[in-house]
Amino acid sequence: MSEFKPSPRRPSSPVAAIDALLAEPAGDPIRRAMWLDELDRRLRPLLPSPLAAHARLANYERGRLVFVVDAPVWRAKLRLLAPELLDAARSIGLAAVEFVVKTSLVSASPPPAAPRNTVTMSPAAKEALQAALASLRPGNPGSDGSE
Repeated sequence: MSEFKPSPRRPSSPVAAIDALLAEPAGDPIRRAMWLDELDRRLRPLLPSPLAAHARLANYERGRLVFVVDAPVWRAKLRLLAPELLDAARSIGLAAVEFVVKTSLVSASPPPAAPRNTVTMSPAAKEALQAALASLRPGNPGSDGSE
């Protein structure tokens, strides 16, 4: 019987997979999505922190900068920042002339995780709870309801 010999090819890696995805012509939408994500990362820090969590750059095409927000109130607040965002887009080389804000029913970004509240118990409360639980166990005096 012949002995197994591993093939001389290199193991696949994430970089090789990304390179394959970006190959023409299939890579154009992926490349554009990556470019829009980078553009969003450059423009979002200009937004006030409560608004930044609810807004995301959706598109840029032919001078139109399009943002998506998750509620009408954020839409109104973002519209007030239109001149500053258009100026910022122009400063990074875009020929932005129009600003559009759309409202989506789906959140633009995942909500921040709620802080976990840990309930602590005082030693006296812990002792009282343990005594109450012990009184409910079968075989203890008074656990059957008769005294």
